[in-house]
Amino acid sequence: MANIKSAKKRILVTRKKAERNKSVKSGVKTYIKKVETAIEAGNKAEAEEALKTAIGKITSAANKGVYHKNTAARKVSRLTLAVNKLA
Repeated sequence: MANIKSAKKRILVTRKKAERNKSVKSGVKTYIKKVETAIEAGNKAEAEEALKTAIGKITSAANKGVYHKNTAARKVSRLTLAVNKLA
């Protein structure tokens, strides 16, 4: 454990940020899974609706700094492509 006061504070701040990041990433994964299950079921309307919410969550995570902007763009692109392939 750190002895210096500022180092102790950094440990606490880092822990809090890590918990927030973990929560946000978990939420994004949940919404991505909803899109993927709708795609597997072949339900285009449900997949498009789930895609809208997933894109919002991914963008929000990127704005918070949890994901890099290119990572967020890649996730959105892949999901959109998968939904668009549905006939």
